[in-house]
This record gives sequence, structure tokens and C-alpha cells, in this order.
Amino acid sequence: MENEDTKKIQEMKTDLNLLLECLKYQMDNPFSQKEALVTIHSICQQNSDAGVYFREIGGLVFVKNLAKSSEHSMVKEAALYTLGTVAEKNVYCQQTLCTSELFEDLIWFLSNNDSNTNLKRMSVYVILVLVSNNRTGQTLVRETGCIKILSELFRAILSKYELNLSDKNVFQSYQLWSSVCSALCVCVNNPQNDENQMLCCSLFPHANDWLINCMIPEIIRPICSFIGLTLANNTHVQKYFISVGGLDVLSQVFVQLESDSHKTLSSAKLAVVVTKTVDACIADNPTFGEVLSKYHIVSKLLALLLHESLDLGEKFSIILTLGHCTEACEENQYDLFKNNGLPLMIQALTESQNEELNKAATFVLYNCKKITEKLSLNLREYPFEENEAEQLKDINMKEKNIEEYWKKAKEILHRIEQLEREGNEEKIQREKYKDNVSSVNINIQNTLKHLHTDSIGGGSKVEDKDKSQSRTFHTYKSHGFMSKACINDDQMKTLLKSANPVNACYSESGKNKTSYIANSGCNQNLHEETFEKKDCVSQSSDHVFKHPNPIVKNGKQHLPVTDPFTLCSDIINKEVINFLSADNCSKMFKYRCSGCIAVGKSLNSRNFSKLLHSCPYQCDRHKVIVEAEDRYKSELRKSLICNKKILLTPRRRQRPSNEPTTSGGIKKRKIRKNFTEEEVNYLFSGVKKMGNHWNLILWSFPFQQGRKSVDLAQKYHKLIKHPK
Repeated sequence: MENEDTKKIQEMKTDLNLLLECLKYQMDNPFSQKEALVTIHSICQQNSDAGVYFREIGGLVFVKNLAKSSEHSMVKEAALYTLGTVAEKNVYCQQTLCTSELFEDLIWFLSNNDSNTNLKRMSVYVILVLVSNNRTGQTLVRETGCIKILSELFRAILSKYELNLSDKNVFQSYQLWSSVCSALCVCVNNPQNDENQMLCCSLFPHANDWLINCMIPEIIRPICSFIGLTLANNTHVQKYFISVGGLDVLSQVFVQLESDSHKTLSSAKLAVVVTKTVDACIADNPTFGEVLSKYHIVSKLLALLLHESLDLGEKFSIILTLGHCTEACEENQYDLFKNNGLPLMIQALTESQNEELNKAATFVLYNCKKITEKLSLNLREYPFEENEAEQLKDINMKEKNIEEYWKKAKEILHRIEQLEREGNEEKIQREKYKDNVSSVNINIQNTLKHLHTDSIGGGSKVEDKDKSQSRTFHTYKSHGFMSKACINDDQMKTLLKSANPVNACYSESGKNKTSYIANSGCNQNLHEETFEKKDCVSQSSDHVFKHPNPIVKNGKQHLPVTDPFTLCSDIINKEVINFLSADNCSKMFKYRCSGCIAVGKSLNSRNFSKLLHSCPYQCDRHKVIVEAEDRYKSELRKSLICNKKILLTPRRRQRPSNEPTTSGGIKKRKIRKNFTEEEVNYLFSGVKKMGNHWNLILWSFPFQQGRKSVDLAQKYHKLIKHPK
């Protein structure tokens, strides 16, 4: 392998040297030069080390001078394209080419009226490669005035709002304009450059005009990318963008795209792109969310969030934008509240396992906490400011059923506070329980010391002390677990009763079931702790496997609940039950499957399969393994019945048929053949040419039939030892 790699590298170097010589000696033949440049481009694109070697032999400097001095446009285009490819593949080549001289040459190509569209596009491509991920390039593009030329091209390339991309000339102009947008994006961001952002913000009015007059994907995507990167993390540029009406324009475009998203999928995807740009504008200035309230952007975002074709990343962008919209604007908060946004956020929390999405949904719920407090209290009871009171009075005049929302908001607030209170109580109980266990362990150690000292005096006293100590220990420990389990069950019952008014009518009828659950939970916890102390007992026995907790059927299924806030409360109730019962059931689930608990044993493919088949309560993972094994064995039995020649055990190795044997089974001795003078000459000449490669010598010369490489080696060594 090393020889092959070395050979390829050497061939690559030879090719580059020959191609560079071809460029130098074919100055009068532009077609040959173009073909040589295209070949150099393909070699450097496949291997990044080729660009380094091409720079070492002076190829980069020659191609750069060739692009400047050549009279043929096709050679200039090919040379610029080759420079861009080499710089894109290798950082050292990028740093070598990143000079003010090259930027001035590129400016001349872009500003010259004789340059065709392809030459300008190649020049923009080289600028993009030199500036991308390079702060030095961003500085040079500003100091040489190249960014001003790009801004002029952004304004002047496309003159008409109606684009006919089927026309070849229009399509080439659009490609150049799109390349200019990409170059401007890398000039202002990645890494972020505040000075370049301030220069590019002068293009915002022109970008707004294009967004309003030409709402097609080919225009919206590049402009939104340019606006979003120019706005990012720069409050001054964000204020200027809003002052020229940019946020209003984005809101109008988003409203139009959201209305069209029900008809076409592309409109929904474009609406998400505009959403990201809006979020970049208001992320650092949450007060700008008031501009969006005029267009009811929150309700549109909630409608877009329900679109089935969106993936998790797009939903995360929408929820994050909702969070920034509702962070400092009460109108947007009330709009979210009125359009059932809270149940959607809670549903996203319960259903999604994406951490970023859950954080964004929690951010939205936290922003709406203040408005729920205000809505849950009456206007007379809550000391509002004058402006806030007027806003809520107007809202009260508009909405007739506002009292129902107050009640629901109060219930949600009550649940959140109760959940926090229950969490604090549970932490206190855990700390007490740890202290009790540590004190019991100290008592056990002291008892064992006393038993050891008293064992010499008399056996009967030791037995009595042992029994008394074990009784007190078991009663104390079981009491501790019973109290813990019963406390958790009491908390669950009180939370279910207080969380939702619908549960109140079922409290009396389900009393017996709840008490049964509490007792069974206490017994299971007690049995589980006593089992943990018996490590010598085999963990694969039937006592290890616990039956799952008895399921309480929810009586709310019979009620026609259509209120979204009641449905929201049901979800919260389930989450609270799972949270509080997780501590009791965590150890029970640990010992349900024998495949999960028998990790420490010496297992192999036979006893592990028997262990899994003997387990009545298998986890999902091991259940799939057992089913797959049974399915494979059944198919193997069927194939064995159909074809009886299939054997599950390998046969004994048989003797090859070509070996000569006698009737008694004894191998025949090989017939001796002396080496002739010709064979000896063949042997010496082969060793002289090929060395001690006996197989090659055997195949290269006409030795007698039956000769082997071992025969040649032995003969050669004998001839050297005894030359006569």
C-alpha cells in the first residue's frame, strides 16, 4: 500500500510539472492552455496535497499572472476557476493568494465593460473563496474597495422585477447576481465583521424593493440569507433595517407565504426562511416585536407550526421566533394565549425528545407567565400601569369570554406553583432518607463489633442480640420505605385532585383504587429493598421479576372534553404522575428483565439464550432478540426438512482426490528427478535477475513438470554450499 501511495504521489507531481510546462510553452494556443488548466483543476480538486505541490513549483504565481496577462477570455476564466479551486481546497494556497494585488486585478475584471458575464462570475467566485473563513480577506476586500464594487453589482445586475429565467442571458445575469449575494454574505459573517456589516446595510432599501415586487424562491432565499447575516449580532444595523421598513416588508412577505403554504409545500419552506430572518432581526432587541403585532405574526407562526411537512429543525426555528416575539410584547403574548399557543407548546414539550426544541418551548412558556398572571387576576385586584390597564380594557371589550381564559390561566399558574412546591418537598424527603440510611449503617457496624467481642463469652446471648438487632433493623428500614412510598402516593393523590377541576367528581369513586395502589406500592418497595440485601441469591430466579404497577383507568375518557385548556391540564397531570412515581418505580424496572440484570455473570451464546427464554418479563430490546432467534431457528428447521443434505455441524476434512495413494491407503513416494544442466542455468540466471523469489523463477523458466518452489530453493542452497 505504501508503495502504491508513493507511486501515485510521484505520478501526480510528474503530471503537474508537465502541465505547468505545457502552460508556459503554449502561449500562442489558448485551447491547449484551457485544457491544461482544466486538468490542473481536476487534479487539485481530487487531492489537496496537489495544490501544495503546485504552489511549491511556482504554479499558483504563474496561473495568477496568466489570468492577468492573457488576451483570451477563455484562458482568463479557466485560470481564475483553477485559482479558486486550489484556494478552496487548501488553506496555505488561500493565504498565498490573499493579496491586495490580486484583489485589485479582480476589481478591474468586475468594473471593465469588456468583461463578459462568465469572467465576472469567475472573479466573484475567487473573491468568495479568498474571503470565506478568513478575516484577512474580509479586511482586504474592504480596504481595496472590492466590497463597493460588489454592492454596485448587487444593485445593477438585475434591472427588471419580472425575471424570465428561461432566457439564457437573463439566467446568466441571475447566476452572477446570486454569486454576488453569496460573496457579500461571506464578507459580513463567518467570522462576523461589524465594519463590513455597516457598509452592506446601505443595500437594505434595494433588497426590500425586490422582496415586495418579486416573491419567488430564486429571489427570496439569497436576499433573506444576505439580510440575516448582515443583521446578526449587530444592534445598530438592526435598528437601521427597521427604520427603513425592513421588518414590515418581511412581515408582509411572511403573511403572504403563510397563506399560500396550505396550497404549496414550497411556500411553507420559504415561510420558514423568512421566519429565520425575522428572528435574526428581533433576537437582540425584543422590543421590536411590537412591530410584528400589527400583522398578527404570532397567530401565523402557530398556523405554520402545524404544517405536517416541516422537520424538527424548521419547527425549532418557528418556536424560537415565537419566544423572541413574546419576550417583551404583551400583545404578542395575548395573541399566543388566544390562539391556543400554550397547549401547542406543552404538546411540543411532551412529544419531542429534542433538547433544543424543548428549551425553545420552555422559553415561550416562561415569557407568557406574566400575561397569565394578569389574566388570572381581575383588573381591580391587580395594580396595573395606566398603559397596561388601557390595553387590557380594550382587550376585555373585544373579547366577551375573557373570564374563561382567566380561570384557565389561574389553573395553569396554580399547577406550576404546586409542581415547584412538590419538587422542593421531595428534595427534603430524599435528604432525610439519606441521613437515616447513614445512621442505620453506623448502628449496624457498632452492633457487629459488639457481637464479635461477645462471641467468646456465650453463644446464647449472641443469638438473642442478633435476633433483636435484626428485628429492629428490618422494622426501621421497612418503616422508612413505607413512609417514603406512602408520602409519594399521597402527593400524587392531592396533586391530581387539585390540578384539574374535572378530577374532583372522580375523587370519591376512585378512593378505594387509590388506597389499593398506595398499599401495593409500599409492599413492592419493601420487598425490593429486602431483595437487594440478598446478593448471594441468584438474580435470575422468579422472585426478581416484579409485576408491573396496576393501571388505574382514567374516568375522564367518558367525558366529552373539547376545551384546549382542559386537554392541556390532562397532559400536565400525566407528566406530574410520571415525575413523582419515577423514584418509586426506578428500582422495580431495574430487575424486570433477566437479560438486563445478568450482565455481571459469565454468559455465552447458549446460557444467555436459555436465560432470556426463561424470563417471563422481557424488556423491549431483549424481546426483539428472542423473537429474531426463534424466527431464525424455525426457518432453519424448514430448510432442513426440505433438504436433508444440510448439516449443522461441519464434516471432517477429506483427503484431496489428486493425491496418489496405494490400495492400502499409503501415499506413493514422489519420483525423483535430477536437475539437468539447463535447469541449473535457469536457476542461477533467475536468482541473478529476481533474487530469492522462487515462485517467480519457477514460473519464468521451463523447468521439468512436478518442480516446486521448495525444490528450487533447496537445490540452490546445495549448489552454493557444494559448488562441485
